[in-house]
Amino acid sequence: MAEAHQAVGFQFTVRPDGVDVKLSQEVIKNIYLSGVTAWEKRAIQFKNGILTGVYPASPSSWLIVVITMMSSLYICIDPSLGMIDTIKDNLPHSLISYPNTDKAVLSAILFATGLWLFLIYLLRYTLKALLSYHGWIFESHGKMSTSTKVWLSLVKMFSGRRPLLYSFQASLPRLPVPSVDDTIHRYLESVRPLLDSEQYNQMEILATDFKNSKAAQLQRYLILKSWWGTNYVSDWWEEYIYLRGRSPIMVNSNFYIMDLLYLTPTHRQAARAGNVVHAMLKYRRKLERGELAPLRALGTVPMCSTQMERIFNTTRIPGIETDTVQHLTDRKHLVVYHKGRFFQVWLYTGGRHLLPSELETQFQRILNDTSEPQLAELKLAALTAGNRVPWARARVKYFSQGGNKVSLDAIESAAFFLTLDDEPQGYDPANTKSLDSYAKSLLHGKCYDRWFDKSFTLISYPNGKMGVNAEHSWADAPIVGHMWEYVLATDCFHLGYTEEGHCKGDVNKGLPHPTRLQWQIPKEVQQNVIETSYLSAKQIADDVDFHGYLFTEFGKGLIKKCRSSPDAFIQLALQLAQFRDQGVFCLTYESSMTRMFRDGRTETVRSCTSEAVAFVRAMEDAGATRSHCRLALFRKAADKHQHMYRLAMTGSGIDRHLFCLYIVSKYLGVDSPFLKKVLSEPWKLSTSQTPQQQLNLVDINKFPKYVGAGGGFGPVADDGYGVSYIIVGENLITFHISSKFSSPDTDSCQFGQHIRKAMLDIQALFKPENDKKTVEHTEHVQRENGKKHI
Repeated sequence: MAEAHQAVGFQFTVRPDGVDVKLSQEVIKNIYLSGVTAWEKRAIQFKNGILTGVYPASPSSWLIVVITMMSSLYICIDPSLGMIDTIKDNLPHSLISYPNTDKAVLSAILFATGLWLFLIYLLRYTLKALLSYHGWIFESHGKMSTSTKVWLSLVKMFSGRRPLLYSFQASLPRLPVPSVDDTIHRYLESVRPLLDSEQYNQMEILATDFKNSKAAQLQRYLILKSWWGTNYVSDWWEEYIYLRGRSPIMVNSNFYIMDLLYLTPTHRQAARAGNVVHAMLKYRRKLERGELAPLRALGTVPMCSTQMERIFNTTRIPGIETDTVQHLTDRKHLVVYHKGRFFQVWLYTGGRHLLPSELETQFQRILNDTSEPQLAELKLAALTAGNRVPWARARVKYFSQGGNKVSLDAIESAAFFLTLDDEPQGYDPANTKSLDSYAKSLLHGKCYDRWFDKSFTLISYPNGKMGVNAEHSWADAPIVGHMWEYVLATDCFHLGYTEEGHCKGDVNKGLPHPTRLQWQIPKEVQQNVIETSYLSAKQIADDVDFHGYLFTEFGKGLIKKCRSSPDAFIQLALQLAQFRDQGVFCLTYESSMTRMFRDGRTETVRSCTSEAVAFVRAMEDAGATRSHCRLALFRKAADKHQHMYRLAMTGSGIDRHLFCLYIVSKYLGVDSPFLKKVLSEPWKLSTSQTPQQQLNLVDINKFPKYVGAGGGFGPVADDGYGVSYIIVGENLITFHISSKFSSPDTDSCQFGQHIRKAMLDIQALFKPENDKKTVEHTEHVQRENGKKHI
């Protein structure tokens, strides 16, 4: 036992002449180093708190202002316009005996401090006003107006230098509440292509009635909330969309992210896990100290970093009516699952992180452990995969005291959860189903070998591949993707491996062994709760039809040559594929971020527009439409999609506003048939783009094999598709397609083929145009060469 091993460091013997105490110097040294590290961390956090609190100014600027005020006293100039004298006259009576010179100095310091604080707020609110301007985002790609150039210059001027991760938080604008008229107008426009005339007229009547009767009252409450809170959407979105859901979060909510697509740095499972965990600890240290650079659009416009606070040490705690998100600080251990056993592994020794080689040693010890699972331990994590209410009740009844509570606390307070899987996964070019199996393993595994309540579960495979399963309530995919990019780059380019595939560094065999978590679980819990949760989760997992598809015919490079947005190109291809697959159009969800606003999360882009429908119908009407007409319709639909996406990013989306109006109506007991109808509409096609190259740590042009495969999520509708895609470099796009086997109308593999054909068919529209440009370019080169020859 590790406890027994550590106890050797302190021994005492009682003798007739007294007590003989022996202290281990090694233990004392470790205690000392641990304390020094803790105080260093507090000092750095305190310093960064000050730097962030006064940003975009700096603490040194206070000294400059004070010196300026003090200098004015000696040259008999009063820049305070008499305020320093006023302060001096109103100093406390206890200072009356002080000389006038001292009181003048004190008054000058007080005035300078007040002036300094005023200037900080002035700079901050000036920057907030500048960041509230979003006209730049609606300009054509590659073209920047003079006003936007001036605006960018001002933003750079007021943004300060060397910002920390959270420096811009106080300067970010609040998410605006759109007008009801605009939202309803855009909503009716979005459903027009999906409804026949009679259905549309009925919806228009409901919308008009809502606008003329109940909307104004609900809108007033929303505006009040937007003034009072930092974001009028995000807290309700987290609570009502995620935490109040009582169905299983596995597949229905959690998402996954894959490893590098083509490369595996080492095939030793313990070594790869050691490097990756160490890289995560380095990332966590930077995160806690605020040393990561804030993300910025155009390299200038800052994004909100709030979601990043809860990457580590976070767990979703089940409740009867609603779950809660528990976030702790400075957790020094993780919990590892392997073949039905739970192990606690300490991440620090002597006040420092365990080195990769030390972590490899610990994980290899777990892999070598041949002990059997305790009673009910094998499938214990299935509790987090099943319905939330049985798990919440079992947690209170059986895991709130004794050894079970200690072990559960160890899991829920861990930095994160690690599964050492026993079945290899990963992309295999020779196996067309390899990505499908890999995705299902990451999304649900065996339904009992991931702790789905943790902020994320890191999954390590015997062949060296890795992956992440993430809980969705605390943050969105770009946040986990940001961490994963840092981890993969650090693993491959900074930490590295020996020729034998082990982690670099000396092996420390003196570390205490990982400790088994102890459980005392009654048989009735195993039979009535754990097994029921497992069977429920397994039914969901077995129904997931996943297909991973690599589109290699072309990528972002060719699409940009067609003068089209890659995202709009893919979204229109998805509309064409959907129509060919189902024969009808459907309500389509595409997520966009709203992180240019404080505490922003996501908004919905309704990608199935009237313009998209017209383009798809033209593509399917072979006899009536010429190629150039189709191309014109494509450009019109792509421009419309881009405009909708930009509206969503700038706070003028439809769905979050309607969602919040609905929540207010439920609080007030106001019945609204219109809002009920809107919120009950199914999203049969749910799409999302996985961002990459957020950190630009790896030049994928120089290292084309060091690219990630992206990630995905489960189907949103029982008879629909979930599609996640990642635009990888210039020549590759990966698609992660999910549906349900139980639906006779969906087939993920078939949908992947529809996507491929749609992409090629759209690209073919540009061939005559591109061929003409190629000929013109060739003729131009020939003419230039002829001139040089002459």
